[in-house]
Amino acid sequence: MILYLHGFTSGPQSQKSQALGARMRERGMGDSFLAPQLPAAPKDAISLAEHLIADRPVTTVVGSSLGGYYATWLAEKFDLKAVLVNPAVVAHLSLQKYVGPQRWLYTGESFEFTMEHVEQLCAIAIPVLAKPERFWLLVEEGDETLDYRDAVRRYAGATQTVLPGGDHSFTRWNDYLDAIIDYST
Repeated sequence: MILYLHGFTSGPQSQKSQALGARMRERGMGDSFLAPQLPAAPKDAISLAEHLIADRPVTTVVGSSLGGYYATWLAEKFDLKAVLVNPAVVAHLSLQKYVGPQRWLYTGESFEFTMEHVEQLCAIAIPVLAKPERFWLLVEEGDETLDYRDAVRRYAGATQTVLPGGDHSFTRWNDYLDAIIDYST
């Protein structure tokens, strides 16, 4: 079972989430895909994911951007595989500039991102990966939001797919759907 975790201000309505869910349904695996709307508070997002992992036979966490940061923590805690897509490597640092009012991209609902949230991100930082071989990093060098080189260094020892061009959305996502599903089984 795959648990997909979206990025900051995103949601399960994102192109990546929708495409992966659709491909899994096409392959007769629709019941093995979870993509919740994550709460704004990192401790609440992690709590929701932990409950889903406890209740379902999750084998792989796929995380995009901030979701990749969460996926790293969850994979380490529960000994799961993880696919990280242009992940936030030091989310507690990169998201400090977004403290203040924010809006969910797909619902338009507003929320407040606070310094307490930044502290919650800091609390789940993983300094060293116990088993880097269970991680697969997917990054595009053209990511305008995060420096892909930080992720390459951070996930040394993991399987890494580093592609030229692209952007933070990971423009070649659809090319990797089957490989992600196969990696998860």
